[in-house]
Formats: sequence, structure tokens, C-alpha cells
Amino acid sequence: MVDLPPTAAWRHLGARDGFEVLFTRRETDGYHLDGHSTAVEDGEAWGISYTLTLDASWATRSAHIVGRSASAAREVRLEGDGRGEWLLDGRPSPQIAGCLDVDLEASAFTNALPVHRLALDVGQRADAPAAYVRALDLSVERLEQSYFRLEDEGRQSRYDYVAPRFDYRDELVYDEFGLVLEYPGIAVRVA
Repeated sequence: MVDLPPTAAWRHLGARDGFEVLFTRRETDGYHLDGHSTAVEDGEAWGISYTLTLDASWATRSAHIVGRSASAAREVRLEGDGRGEWLLDGRPSPQIAGCLDVDLEASAFTNALPVHRLALDVGQRADAPAAYVRALDLSVERLEQSYFRLEDEGRQSRYDYVAPRFDYRDELVYDEFGLVLEYPGIAVRVA
């Protein structure tokens, strides 16, 4: 995979109607990522902004998420040690121990994190549990998920993605940057 582009964007379709934009900055020891998602889901409008810091191995080291909906404004901070231990708003969070990635319900982008971190070869499979942050209330829970690298199609890589909690299994397609192009029922990349 090549270095990330400075910006990317997705249209959320299916589960919600909305839009996400991402701004990336390469740093000496990883990435600094700023994103925004807004959507209407089940008749309720919400928006989040997020800042993620990744280390050189693509493990999430910090996540700051601010969300707003008609019901409330919320904020959550996650800090990881790169080995699977987390602080959630400054307190140990054993329910997400062992996770190296943050997966935001409001983001198509965050499915790029384990793909980059794992760097699977075609035919390889890996479990990639994530600290999953809900869009409406910013609650944090453990999400079991797995990726199986399928044959590439040109410069696009494909993965059989499974998230049992949501009874979700489908093929995710990524571009040469390792960013999701097609996330069936969730989002498509538009820029």
C-alpha cells in the first residue's frame, strides 16, 4: 500500500444517510487523522468529529471523539499503549483489553486501520478485535471482527470481513491506499 492521500470522503448509504470526510497527516512515527461524519439514522440526525493518532505499526494510540445529536453533546477519549491496554477517559478499560484498533460506528475509514496494521497476504486471515465507539452515545465496547484477504483485482484489494455481533459478513474492497472503496450496506468512497 502507498502512503495515504491528504483527504478522503465517503457517502454513507444503507444503515444511515450521511457523509464522512477525512484529513490525513503523516508524522515521523505514524499518522495524525482528523475526520467528521454527519448522518441521519432511524430519523435522528447526529454528527461526530474525531482525531486519531496511530503509531508506525498502525496501532491506534489515541482517539478523541466529540459527538452531538438532539439528545446530547458527548465526548470520549481513548489512549492505548500499542499493546492492547487502554484508558477510557483516563481510567483503565479492561473490556477492550487486547484491542489495537478503534472502530467508529460513524466511520467507514476506521476499517482501514486493521488492514494496514495486519498487512495480510492473499489467503491469510486474522482476528482484529476493536474498541468500538457507538455514534449516538459514544459508548465504547469490544467488537470482535475478522479479515480474510481475498485475491486482488488490479490495484484493489478485497477482504472477507466478518462482525458476528451484527450478523455482518461481506466483501470489503480497498484502493491502493488501503482505504475502503466499497463497504456494502454502509458506505462508498466518493473522493
